[in-house]
Amino acid sequence: MDKEQMLSDAFLKQFKTGEELSSFLAQLQKRGIEKMLEGELDAHLGYDKHEKTLGNNARNGFSNKRIKTSFGESEIQVPRDRDATFNPMIIPKRQSMVDGLENVIVSLYAKGMSVSDIEEQIREVYHFDVSTSTISRITETVSNDIIAWQNRPLDPVYLIVWMDGIVFKVRENSKVINKTIYLAVGLNRDGKKEVLGMWLGKNESAAFWLGVLTDLKARGVEDILITATDNLNGFTQTIKNVFPESQTQICVVHQIRNSARYVVWKDKKAFSVDMKLIYDAPTKQAAKAALDDFKNNWNHKYPYAIKSWEENWEELTVFFEFPLEIRKIIYTTNLIENLNGKIRKYTKNKLSFPTDEAVLKSVYLALREATKKWSMPIHNWGIILNQFLTIFEKRVQL
Repeated sequence: MDKEQMLSDAFLKQFKTGEELSSFLAQLQKRGIEKMLEGELDAHLGYDKHEKTLGNNARNGFSNKRIKTSFGESEIQVPRDRDATFNPMIIPKRQSMVDGLENVIVSLYAKGMSVSDIEEQIREVYHFDVSTSTISRITETVSNDIIAWQNRPLDPVYLIVWMDGIVFKVRENSKVINKTIYLAVGLNRDGKKEVLGMWLGKNESAAFWLGVLTDLKARGVEDILITATDNLNGFTQTIKNVFPESQTQICVVHQIRNSARYVVWKDKKAFSVDMKLIYDAPTKQAAKAALDDFKNNWNHKYPYAIKSWEENWEELTVFFEFPLEIRKIIYTTNLIENLNGKIRKYTKNKLSFPTDEAVLKSVYLALREATKKWSMPIHNWGIILNQFLTIFEKRVQL
């Protein structure tokens, strides 16, 4: 028996019953929470206890609060400040359930902090040492959450599904390579946005997208009315095989950017003005006439830019079939691009990821943070729902 085991056994022999041990651990936890709260107040005020006050705000005694923990209910002393602006992270105001240090660590990890940064932050704020191995173990529990989230049942119908990818550098076989996490965001029948899933792949292909769509169908999706994508390779045709009634809108904003890449600086302004007449047209017929004029003006200099409009014309102009309110939300993948921007914000401190699991874990936590406010229907939902019901009455009510 090693020394560590002997010490552990000696410690346990102090307690005659399991209740005594639980009581001891509850008291230990209570003192730990109170110390952590004091550490949070130090950080909030900007100076430690017993130091000279640096500003107008100051400590103002304690209040008693009953909390619930894994050891049951207990009463703790919560430090107060004179301005009543202190709202502790570990036990927020008007909450009595202690999420514990684990949630604090996971939240910091989700904001892109490294394990060593989290260790230092916990020490500075809470005056409490947590080893990097413990922090790693806590963040590992997220893997189980990802599995449950990625396999959860979905609604039978989504009015719109936006799909886009975000590239990360991931280590594989001693090399750092680019891999893409593809996200699907659905608009459900309550008008709320919902991240349906994430899928990691090295490259796009019809087989890859078939797997993504089959996954959605296996989790309960029976119909998607409209898909909005960045002309993802192999996607448009593949979706017809899985959801044959769905209409696919290629993001017009992406098309504009891609077309402009071929244009020299001195032509960009005039080129963009002519191109704007296509997507700003009131009808698809008017848009086609604008495309013909656009081709006459620029095909001799930029044939590849014109060709991309012509080849993707049917998918680029799906939005013309809908009222203005619906057009605005399927015209572009800006919604999912904004989500990608928030993910970048949370993961910007990580130049590369050691494994596939590491990048999936970071993106999942970033998604959880970025979508916390997705609780309300989209703007003008009442009008938009009525329009969908008029156009797709039977399919919306599936």
